[in-house]
Amino acid sequence: MNGQRILPAVRSMKDFDKLIKMNYEYGVFLDIHIGMLKSVYTYANEHGKKMFLHVDLIQGLKSDEYATEFLCQLVKPYGLISTKSSVITKAKQKGVVAIQRTFIIDSNAFERSVQLVEKTNPDYIEVLPGVVPKVISQLHERTGKNIIAGGLIENETEVEAALAAGAVAVTTSNVELWRYFAPQQMY
Repeated sequence: MNGQRILPAVRSMKDFDKLIKMNYEYGVFLDIHIGMLKSVYTYANEHGKKMFLHVDLIQGLKSDEYATEFLCQLVKPYGLISTKSSVITKAKQKGVVAIQRTFIIDSNAFERSVQLVEKTNPDYIEVLPGVVPKVISQLHERTGKNIIAGGLIENETEVEAALAAGAVAVTTSNVELWRYFAPQQMY
């Protein structure tokens, strides 16, 4: 992700318009309706934005390998994010950057996540909640994968702690954090 420390997570078209005006190269679409996909990706591409798409949060589309194939062929996202192994596997087959989203709530969930990553071999792992630096560093150490931190990160200090623990980036829908960490020029 070319050193981009924040991955702006877009929840509305109003926020997407804010992202378009900023010097971020990469971003994430969350909570989007299936009917809007083609037009928002066309708009993003026109503005040089490489957008990830959270497959599990698309309204009107079941998140499975068939939906993944449809998205890769029709929408052509830069990358896909999902908790589902079938989505990650299909995205990798289609040559799309794949981010395995994991929720680490206890040591058992940690071990299941390591096993899932070994099975799916994603390009990145998104760890939620992202406010636990110990988990970020341990998951990176165990899997050798680049880690993206997300969830419950509310301020600059928490972003910096996640990055210091080894995260390559932090996903956030907090527009104030986008502004604070905004790159001065495109990469």
